Amino acid sequence: MESGPAIFTGAVFALFGGGLLAWTATRVRRGEPVAVGVNRVASATLASVAGAGALALAIWCITRA
Repeated sequence: MESGPAIFTGAVFALFGGGLLAWTATRVRRGEPVAVGVNRVASATLASVAGAGALALAIWCITRA
């Protein structure tokens, strides 16, 4: 009964992390800024780390289910 919320939370983290990484990769590939008014390398790095972190949390949540 308690695994349902963990699986749901893992799915949410996986969708967010995957979407953020895909969006960041698309912006970088096109040469567009990831965040307006911020250094391109710093914003792409921070967004990539946040996306990878969300995927890591998704894996952790799903394995705990």
